[in-house]
Amino acid sequence: MVRFARAMSKLTIKSTLRMNSGYEIPMLGYGVYQTPANICEEVVTKAFEAGYRHVDSAAVYRNEEPSAAAVKKSSIPRSQIFFTSKVPPRKLSYESASTQIDASLKLTGLGYIDLMLLHAPYGGREARKGAWKALVEAKEAGKVRSIGVSNYGVTHLDELEVYIKELEKERGGEGKGGKIDVGQWEVHPWLPRRDIVEWCEKRGVVVQAYCPIVRGKRMDDPALLPLVKKHGKTGAQVLIRWSLQKGFVPLPKSVTPARIVENADVHDFELDAKDMKALELDVYEPCAWDPTVAALEN
Repeated sequence: MVRFARAMSKLTIKSTLRMNSGYEIPMLGYGVYQTPANICEEVVTKAFEAGYRHVDSAAVYRNEEPSAAAVKKSSIPRSQIFFTSKVPPRKLSYESASTQIDASLKLTGLGYIDLMLLHAPYGGREARKGAWKALVEAKEAGKVRSIGVSNYGVTHLDELEVYIKELEKERGGEGKGGKIDVGQWEVHPWLPRRDIVEWCEKRGVVVQAYCPIVRGKRMDDPALLPLVKKHGKTGAQVLIRWSLQKGFVPLPKSVTPARIVENADVHDFELDAKDMKALELDVYEPCAWDPTVAALEN
């Protein structure tokens, strides 16, 4: 286990980060966004065979059940597999979040969910506060082990800190408002989100990076190509390695067995300081949705 990858001399596929909850999160995750339910069990099983021990699902992906089936059918102990789900972005309220957590727990049959996130900061102030309270209660009840948010901008994060303090007063003391263990965002060299990353680092919040390979859209970028040539790796491998060395938890996704394996084969090379600097770009170019910019009233 390491707290931040920057301090690491050696990353391995077994590397983890310790969250504020005290639990460990594997640094390399396998994403199942848009993975059809009818093949999800098969590809998650392939990911386990390739060494992944971390699956990132969500209620809106409609593949929690087959993802969990792969977990349950695996010979790998449940305690060694990290499973994430998310409360749908249009269901942020205390009641709907509580209901969703129970539904995900029943559907997966895993006994507990390692990480439950609020998928996006939509619904308005009271909806966000209520949904967070539902996560805190679920964690206290042992239904989930760690909690966090996804796609929150700094304004949403600042607001959440206020809510946490309010909940502490309402629920009887320090710690009763919960702690943010993880935040998940689209993060890569063309969307570094330095303000959000800095916010998280100051508070010990682990940053998960979805779209770490930018959906394959940047493989011919002049910032990336020299590193591909230098290290004899694919663009995807270089970008995943960049994410790991930044101390993030990248969540590459693929349903192609060879690419599932390839995306995990990132531990036999290292990007030096010059390489990392070459990918420090001053741009803001999302390849997916971007709820971080949503107004607090939305």
